[in-house]
Amino acid sequence: MKFLAIIPARYSSSRFPGKPLAKICGEEMIVRVCRRVSEAGIECLVATDDQRIYECVERAGFHAVMTSEKCGSGTERVEEAYRNIGSDADVVINVQGDEPFIHKEQIETLKNIFEQHPSTQIATLVRRYTPESGFEGLKDPNLVKVVLADSGKALYFSRSVIPYVRNIREEDWLRNVVFHTHIGIYAYTAVTLKNIVSLPVSTLEKAESLEQLRWLQNGYEIQTADSDYETIGIDTPADLKAAEEYLRRLTEDR
Repeated sequence: MKFLAIIPARYSSSRFPGKPLAKICGEEMIVRVCRRVSEAGIECLVATDDQRIYECVERAGFHAVMTSEKCGSGTERVEEAYRNIGSDADVVINVQGDEPFIHKEQIETLKNIFEQHPSTQIATLVRRYTPESGFEGLKDPNLVKVVLADSGKALYFSRSVIPYVRNIREEDWLRNVVFHTHIGIYAYTAVTLKNIVSLPVSTLEKAESLEQLRWLQNGYEIQTADSDYETIGIDTPADLKAAEEYLRRLTEDR
């Protein structure tokens, strides 16, 4: 089974324009993502709509491909790049361009899902929410929650806290229920990727602003796997500062 990692990266962002080129301790974020993904030993490339990002990636020794500015999501950009390069990969892994601390082990985990379960259509990663992080942190709408079937398949994703724990005070929920949060890295079979980008926006997706709900609402199954590795997704300049502090701590610990 052949795997290909594609990293979608666009320049425009309402909360953080130019985010892929923002530097973390002197190096562009998108270059850090490329380096982390390349450690997994699979082919990877950046799909972008901006010449500056393209040139930055190529200058760093990685590969990039230009895609349309009209792509409505990272998944659409990934599919366009896959189609344009004429790849024969069986499975495409979509690594967010704002995940500079992605671990090669997480990519290996996704690969293992398809190798062990050939019928998998879509795969993604989840993390058990630690009670030490506090219930207020779990309420953050930017932290996507997911409920799982016993098989590990995703039942639903939400920005709200799910499941709702009835007849127990909120401050005691974390002691009674295991909550899972979503790690925004996906893998799809090439056929599934081609099909899901043609689906119209669904009512659930529109309500929660979560693209994966479109797939669930149309009957696709999303297999999940646990990952305990810490990553920091960067959505705002404040997140960038947190990432720099995290990287400095890692360097000092070594």
